[in-house]
Amino acid sequence: METLLFGVIAYLIGSVSFAVVVSKAYGLSDPRTYGSKNPGATNVLRSGNKAAAVLTLLGDAAKGWLAVFLAQYYAARYGVGEGGIALVALAVFIGHLYPVFFRFQGGKGVATALGILLALDLWLGLAVLVTWVVVAAVFRYSSLAALVAAALAPIYHAFFWDISVTTLATAFISLLLIWRHRLNIEKLMAGKESRLGDKSGKAPAPAAVPVKRTKAKKAR
Repeated sequence: METLLFGVIAYLIGSVSFAVVVSKAYGLSDPRTYGSKNPGATNVLRSGNKAAAVLTLLGDAAKGWLAVFLAQYYAARYGVGEGGIALVALAVFIGHLYPVFFRFQGGKGVATALGILLALDLWLGLAVLVTWVVVAAVFRYSSLAALVAAALAPIYHAFFWDISVTTLATAFISLLLIWRHRLNIEKLMAGKESRLGDKSGKAPAPAAVPVKRTKAKKAR
């Protein structure tokens, strides 16, 4: 029962879409309406507001880290084993992909997956992060970097650490992330994927509120 409760709480944490929340706070267009229509940091960056994009990135990563950290911290107290922590990792990730608070229209999970991996093992998370940075720097494709990092994450886990239920959770998260990038894979193969820094699909400017003009009173 406690394990199931941990999973539900993790899913609700993951369901907080920082791309939508931050964009609304900054008065920006809903990231689900422009560009890739993906509520993630890369798409928020198309709004031209770098601060909003950074906050989205940090928020999405933080919620993945927080859910797993809390599960690890309270696991012993409530008799939750490694399987329960693996469930939490999956639940918070699925919450990001299909958030109950936002009509199940979530992001692709790159930042949240990174936060999860950093919580599971700092060195594992850093290895995946370095992989993303290197691929992104060389090829300038955010999606390609995410796909390569996702594919290598469970391999890193299996090679440097003992294969366990956490390895299986990492592999499942990687498969889900790759699945969410299926359209990007098609674009990459067709040579139509946008590179980092491209301004295609830029967010529309928020509609200006019309100002009512009052007629000046005639002097008597």
